[in-house]
Amino acid sequence: MATAQTPPRAAFEAWRRIGELLELERCRTAALARELDLSSSQLLALRALDPAEPQRMGQLAGALECDKGNVTGIVDRLERRGLVERRPVDHDRRVKVLALTPAGAQLRAEIEERLATPPDELAALADDDLGRLAHAVGAVLDARRAARCGG
Repeated sequence: MATAQTPPRAAFEAWRRIGELLELERCRTAALARELDLSSSQLLALRALDPAEPQRMGQLAGALECDKGNVTGIVDRLERRGLVERRPVDHDRRVKVLALTPAGAQLRAEIEERLATPPDELAALADDDLGRLAHAVGAVLDARRAARCGG
């Protein structure tokens, strides 16, 4: 019998399967990057950049959880493809922000749409099963967000 400190066996099995699903999704994302002739890091950078709000290099580095030096190479390659541009900041011309070009924003939108499309295997589940799955995952997300945000 499980105690308050030891999750039930079913929780371990569910968590293991969620981990496998996340790994498969990571593979799907990497395959999409290859199809679009991007590295995985470039794809993640495009996703992290807000089309409406240019970002400093440091902000992108934080979003990608890497140092600014690594981001420079990623941005250089995206810039050569015409997907990102460095722009000066009005109040300080020494500071540059990163902005998606129209081509970059269009490619980002395509990436978001394709990654938001559920796998056929998920879409094939019965509506009741999908509802229960969405409810269960939503409950876990809500609890994890509340714990992370201190509320």
